[in-house]
Amino acid sequence: MGRITLDKVRKAFGDVEVIPPLDLTIEEGEFVVFVGPSGCGKSTLLRLIAGLEDVSSGEIRIDGQNATDLPPAKRRLAMVFQSYALYPHMTVRKNIAFPLKMAGLDQAAQDKKVEGAASVLNLTDYLERRPGQLSGGQRQRVAIGRAIVREPAAFLFDEPLSNLDAALRVGMRMEISELHERLKTTMIYVTHDQVEAMTMADKIVVLRAGNIEQVGSPLELYRAPRNVFVAGFIGSPKMNLIDGEEAAKRNAHTIGIRPEHITPSPDAGTWEGTVGVAEHLGSDTFFHVHLPGREEPMTVRAGGEVSLHHGDKIFLTPDETQLHRFDAQGLRI
Repeated sequence: MGRITLDKVRKAFGDVEVIPPLDLTIEEGEFVVFVGPSGCGKSTLLRLIAGLEDVSSGEIRIDGQNATDLPPAKRRLAMVFQSYALYPHMTVRKNIAFPLKMAGLDQAAQDKKVEGAASVLNLTDYLERRPGQLSGGQRQRVAIGRAIVREPAAFLFDEPLSNLDAALRVGMRMEISELHERLKTTMIYVTHDQVEAMTMADKIVVLRAGNIEQVGSPLELYRAPRNVFVAGFIGSPKMNLIDGEEAAKRNAHTIGIRPEHITPSPDAGTWEGTVGVAEHLGSDTFFHVHLPGREEPMTVRAGGEVSLHHGDKIFLTPDETQLHRFDAQGLRI
């Protein structure tokens, strides 16, 4: 249960095409993340799957059944929004039970499902509280609990952590990943944060202007981006991209090198530059280095013990075995 297939799915608003025809298969039990910059179409694609937007053309199949024209309630999908969408006057128990009540389940069946979901999400002690008495992370868990009790074919998450602070985001990221491991249910997760994508996904779908640029595991995208866009988007800090003479010497239009594959030295190296900003993070230091003739600084990852400061001369040596080469069209060579 939970295999979702998109066959030449297209979406246009009037004369504006926001999702050109695309094909995508999400296998049963996968955790798939849609990622891309703002306006790339990832939330629209999720809403098409959910049935909250009509498909302009193409077909959506859920477990082999054509669901293109089915209303949201008939698709056996549960959506979790970033705004939680909880009823403030209801207790946690009643919020979680709401879809069960609407489905006509008796009280005993409602209680059993609610208490099961609350146990999974560590909400048992909060069932009689109202949303206003909970933290942001607890409210998000209530929203997830309301989805769990429906026992859907798949969960759809639309940027569910964007309203949380940094510490809560990390905690909820782990909780959602652990939930997937326990439930083994298909999950589709939309985010603009590629760190969330890298840490949570079985499979990442990178979108740009409604087009799928690459699909693969986090490590596949990190180690072998198929074009310059994916190379520059996946990874934090992002890959350094270099064109001109340095690329031409390596028979490429553009070359890419990740910050951890550049060795800094105060004495000698392939490229000579000047330290701009130095970000000391304890175990690591990231140097943003200005090179002659290059507008954007190069980012270099070094050990925390490396002591260089703003304005210091620095030499950089790339690991030639870790270079990524791209042709004139920006495609991987």
